[in-house]
Amino acid sequence: MIDLSTLGSVTATLIQGFGVTLEIFILTLLFSLPLGLVVAFGTMSRWRPFAFLLRGAKTAPSLDGGEHAPAKKPGRVRRALGELRPISALCGVVVWVIRGTPLLLQLIAFFYVPGILGFHIWSGSGGRVAATVVAFTINYACYFSVIYRGGIQSVPVGQREAGQVLGMTRSQIFFRITLLQMIKRVVPPMSNEVITLVKDTSLARIIAVYELTFTGYSFMKSSGLVWPLFYTGVFYLVFVGVLTILFGYIERRLSYFK
Repeated sequence: MIDLSTLGSVTATLIQGFGVTLEIFILTLLFSLPLGLVVAFGTMSRWRPFAFLLRGAKTAPSLDGGEHAPAKKPGRVRRALGELRPISALCGVVVWVIRGTPLLLQLIAFFYVPGILGFHIWSGSGGRVAATVVAFTINYACYFSVIYRGGIQSVPVGQREAGQVLGMTRSQIFFRITLLQMIKRVVPPMSNEVITLVKDTSLARIIAVYELTFTGYSFMKSSGLVWPLFYTGVFYLVFVGVLTILFGYIERRLSYFK
């Protein structure tokens, strides 16, 4: 049997660990949501610094000064440089690396690699939380960027063209037409990622961050109690339940786009 005094002390300790979990969760969302939008814009960037290499490649003046004759096609290297979009390529590589490697490995790398290189930037318990937030922010920003990009590209081109016909600027078209419809489309997949983030915060224990799961696990080593570790599941379930209700409310509020 579990006596009330033990249950109370365990609950109080787990609440402290849940506070750290909540801190990681809030800070990660605060930084990753806008960063994901920036990465999405970078992925969709069409800036080509060497586009001038392709200019005039289709036609060339004839020798007699008459009609233009077809010009020689540019070589492969010249064509590749002319079509190169460095910002899009760089963002694509970063997203590919982050999505292609485990978050646990990224967390270990962000925390230990700077110290191996001689940069001891993560000192103390606060440094461990900061390293966790940085690793989580970069990871989830890459996932959010894919969701953002899908939402932006799902808005019909005709609506943006209608905004241009009305004399709206590019920023007005984005904020008044594209962004509002994008939010409606990205809320369901975004809610899945946010709920996954709640559970991924438990990975912070790998670098000794005293979050909720680590707190429950510590009772096994100190007191030989196993049930506090499973008790942490109650905190996760309640938190995820609150988020589910919140996202359901947001989806209902955005239903006027139907």
